[in-house]
Amino acid sequence: MRVAITRALPEATRTAERLRALGAEPVLAPLLTIAPCAFDANVEGAQALIFTSTNGVRTFAAVSPLRSLPVFAVGDATAAAAREAGFADARSADGNVSDLAVLIKRACDPIKGKLIHIGGAHLAGDLAGELVASGYAVERRIAYEAVAASALPAAFAAALDAVLFHSARAAETFVALGAPGAAELVAACISEAAADPLRKTAWKRIIVAPAPREDALLSALLQN
Repeated sequence: MRVAITRALPEATRTAERLRALGAEPVLAPLLTIAPCAFDANVEGAQALIFTSTNGVRTFAAVSPLRSLPVFAVGDATAAAAREAGFADARSADGNVSDLAVLIKRACDPIKGKLIHIGGAHLAGDLAGELVASGYAVERRIAYEAVAASALPAAFAAALDAVLFHSARAAETFVALGAPGAAELVAACISEAAADPLRKTAWKRIIVAPAPREDALLSALLQN
């Protein structure tokens, strides 16, 4: 099975390694490019940091030496990236932003200081809204932007069996660029949010991972 990977580098290369280990043939076809932004890295007065992507961890770690605050991450990969960056206390919600909000509300006290969410310009869900509604002060710092491709990668001209979508933004970009050959392809999506933009066009099949994790995504694709 030849599978196009639409997520941005360098994460796409790690996904390719996992696919190859599972017996599939990965094809790098990133539809997004991560562009760091200038942002306020001063986190004085915060009780914890929130990361909803490995890109957020990487961009913060590149500009700040601070590693003493607890970290709350949306998933295991993001929490692992935080630990690799030197954060000793990094906890994973192992789910989506609603699961992350639940984890934070269990562990943090609104009166003990603000929460700082370091992420991208485009977000899925309303994490801040859920937390603010429970009395938390949340500051959002935009540390990077996922820039959409203006043309399809050449990889899409080759014969493919499936396309992986790790985000709604990548899915939206593919559709905006014409979704060539979709009727003959399987779309494997990490979440319903990532699948929704694809339903504007016809596919051979759309598969949604049973949990918003890459292992669940790859398993769902290769078992169908």
